[in-house]
Amino acid sequence: MADADFPKIRPAVPVLTELNSAAAADVPGRLRAAFDLISGRVVFTTSFGIEDQLIAHHIFTQRLPIDVVTLDTGRLFPSTYTLWQETEERYGVRIRAFYPDAQAVAAMVADQGINGFYYSKDARLSCCEVRKVEPLERALAGAAGWITGLRADQSGNRSALRFADWDAGRGLLKVAPLFDRRRDDVASECTKLDVPINALHAEGYLSIGCAPCTRALQPGEPERAGRWWWETDEARECGLHVRADGKLVRNVAA
Repeated sequence: MADADFPKIRPAVPVLTELNSAAAADVPGRLRAAFDLISGRVVFTTSFGIEDQLIAHHIFTQRLPIDVVTLDTGRLFPSTYTLWQETEERYGVRIRAFYPDAQAVAAMVADQGINGFYYSKDARLSCCEVRKVEPLERALAGAAGWITGLRADQSGNRSALRFADWDAGRGLLKVAPLFDRRRDDVASECTKLDVPINALHAEGYLSIGCAPCTRALQPGEPERAGRWWWETDEARECGLHVRADGKLVRNVAA
């Protein structure tokens, strides 16, 4: 770890310890702990996947003052927009959207074509940068905490995940309330609580992102195999949860 990281990490260590102690609580308790222990604005970014829908349900029903936002890439499935509307109507809320910069999108499409991301990994990462990563930076600007729907068993790349982490690159605490839950656990809880979910889940789309970059799974495939399926790299990520060197951000020992 670079020495330059220590000034950012040291103030968060006591909070990290307290947060990870709260991992013994249920999901609503974990969310309350995140809000209570993190000093400053806390943001939850939802992509309207099944994990995010369960987290949003608990935030909205507990009326926690956590900012719930989404990244509208402009390439989402119609069913995702339908679920977005259904979620707002179900809980009586508005979910703030962050959009990619129009000029950056225009320049990218002029350079690589409307679906140029299929032809090289660099082009795909460029698209993710413009449509997702840069809007995320704006969504998290000034935030002290970031809540995500990550689970440790989603992929081998995420197996080291724990409840609370320090995102040194963004200088904030990162919390994963479902880090130790299996997908079946999440689905069962959504059914029990009548949480609205994306209709595509029933059609084999377990991990849902942009429409051109997501397909249904084949029998026996791992959960995230349907994302950027044309790439052979098993550690496929869009850049939201990776360092600048392309590696997944790992947990910092408290």
